[in-house]
Amino acid sequence: MMAIYKREVKAFFDSFIGWLFIAVTLFIMGIYFTVFNMLAGYPTISYALQSIVFLFIITIPVLTMRTLAEERKYKTDQLILTAPVSVGRIVLAKYFALVTVFAIPTVIIGLTPPFLSIYGEFQTGLSYTSLLGFFMYGCLGLAVGLFLSSLTESVVISAVLTLAALFAGYIMSGLCNVLSGLSTGAFVKILTKILYCFDMVGRFDSLCSGYLQLEAVAYYITFTAFLLLCTVQSIQKRRYEVSGRGIRLGAYSIANILVAAAITIAVNLGLNYVPDRYTSIDVTVNKMFTLTDDTVQMLGGLEEDVTIYVLADEASKDSDLDKTLQQFKGHSGHIKVEYINPVANPRFYYNYTEIQPSNNSLIVAGPYDNVVVDYNDIYAFEFNYATYQNEITGYDGEGQIISAVMRAASGDIPKFYMIDGHNELAFDERFTKALDKENVTYETLGLYTVDEIPEDACGIILNAPTSDYSADDVEKVLAYLEKGGNMLVIPTWTTENMTNFEQILAYYGVSVVDGMIVEDDPNRYYQNPYYLFPYIEDTDITGQIGNGVVFAPFSRGLTYDEDSDVFYQPFLTTSASAYSKVSISDSEDFRKSDTDVDGPFVIGMKAEKAVQNGTTSQAVILATEQMFTANADDIVPGYNVKLFGSIVSSLAERETSVSIPVKYYEIGNLAFTAKAVYVVGVISVIVIPVGCLIAGLVIWLRRRRK
Repeated sequence: MMAIYKREVKAFFDSFIGWLFIAVTLFIMGIYFTVFNMLAGYPTISYALQSIVFLFIITIPVLTMRTLAEERKYKTDQLILTAPVSVGRIVLAKYFALVTVFAIPTVIIGLTPPFLSIYGEFQTGLSYTSLLGFFMYGCLGLAVGLFLSSLTESVVISAVLTLAALFAGYIMSGLCNVLSGLSTGAFVKILTKILYCFDMVGRFDSLCSGYLQLEAVAYYITFTAFLLLCTVQSIQKRRYEVSGRGIRLGAYSIANILVAAAITIAVNLGLNYVPDRYTSIDVTVNKMFTLTDDTVQMLGGLEEDVTIYVLADEASKDSDLDKTLQQFKGHSGHIKVEYINPVANPRFYYNYTEIQPSNNSLIVAGPYDNVVVDYNDIYAFEFNYATYQNEITGYDGEGQIISAVMRAASGDIPKFYMIDGHNELAFDERFTKALDKENVTYETLGLYTVDEIPEDACGIILNAPTSDYSADDVEKVLAYLEKGGNMLVIPTWTTENMTNFEQILAYYGVSVVDGMIVEDDPNRYYQNPYYLFPYIEDTDITGQIGNGVVFAPFSRGLTYDEDSDVFYQPFLTTSASAYSKVSISDSEDFRKSDTDVDGPFVIGMKAEKAVQNGTTSQAVILATEQMFTANADDIVPGYNVKLFGSIVSSLAERETSVSIPVKYYEIGNLAFTAKAVYVVGVISVIVIPVGCLIAGLVIWLRRRRK
């Protein structure tokens, strides 16, 4: 076997074919690598690999067409038929020689992730999983070409058949989607499932999506093994014809193929029934598609049955969303997932809503409520001013689903009032959506319109008023707090006199330090000493942030009376070297003056005060309104929103927040100098491919002269 393997490998590199295959593969990869990774700065090579697999349709037929067909044409296959080595070993030797040639460009491509990781945070796991899929896809294509080469003695026919088979495998995913969209009949469903078995590129795409999927790996391995067995039986068939026992041994050969086909189908179908948590590994840096510990904990405590209806045919389902749903189902026996084909059941949604949801939307039905999660809310979008199009920037499947599940399974829907009428700052849409995901209702309330804050208020929110409260307004707020009300209050810097508003803070013994905090520790600010990365203390509010960071620009300091009967729990603090700059007329002058106030400072705290009837009033006080803006949250993707949800959850007296922030795809693009792009581009597109061609040409010419 080893002798045949060495002979085949030598034959590929003594001729021009092996070198040509390597050169073309690296040339095309070099182009996409330069464009996607060097110029665009994408932190993964999966995009480049997905773009070049079409190349297999051309290169694999050229590489495999002579392997067996040419031997049959020139009758050298008689050596195979009469060799003392088993046919199986001969086929494996030829196949491994093909794989060796293919492995060379694959290994060279595998050197790119360590190089790219030098220039920023890189999706190493995703890149190598994609490369594994690329290699296994190519190995399956080589098995297809080897088998078809064994069926004919014509090199041209072998190449054409291989090209046709690989092309069919390349377009099969799209063909299945078209068929499933045309009809919902049983025949079409069966036909689609059969055709899906020949979808070679779909499994590769799934490995490029962020999962290391056992189902995809098993598909490539089992079908490769099956095709190699078919190749062995194809060669054996000629042996049977020579031996004169063709009928009996031919039947035996067919039986082997049928048994192997049954095993292959059984393995692949069986994996469909294994929960995804056992067959899929999330290989993304930020664990895009893995349920967080918070979600797992909430599902573990679920006591009511909840059914999630997906308005889509299973053949056209969103694969990422489906995997998230299967994880929900796997972590709780109370979760049931059903797919409802909107073509076959166009009026199904009428039972839950009057507005027709988009395809792939969810209807979460539980004992207390029915919640519609529109498919457009599953992903986060951002407008790209370069292309003038909305682009998907994040995945919010987990957050939307767990919020809907907990709402459907619980009758506890607290209500918050946002106090209005004093030029308050409105929350960005990102934070109002966080309130929705936290399963709280909210509405604005002008204190001048009511005699008292409504009794159904779970809490009130005072967000950065820039004009003072009236004495009557203060009286209404204090009366509400004295009854055990809860409050989120965010004072802001203003030139207005805020004497009355300060009485609300004084109710808890809290006051605001003059000026704006300047952080003197370079490790605790971002670009500008006013842009703080505060220390995060370990409290019930910050427990869900974990090792993350929050961004608190333009903060003011908070002081409190430690001798009062109020319980204080600071959760955001500055370093000891911070100081509050009283005069901030020049925003770029960070020099400390004699009038500035020394730190450290508290910029976020929770206060609890015992009030009438043995109840407790809670207040969360933050010293910067800029923290809860989309711009600030973008600096620390998701953590400011997570803190906001945790604060609201704490004021609603819940044990844990039910709001899971959006998981953003981008971890930051890689940055290269123009010189680096030029040098690497020339090497990957020109030097290496041309070097391979020259080496192959020199070896081929030397052999010709001999």
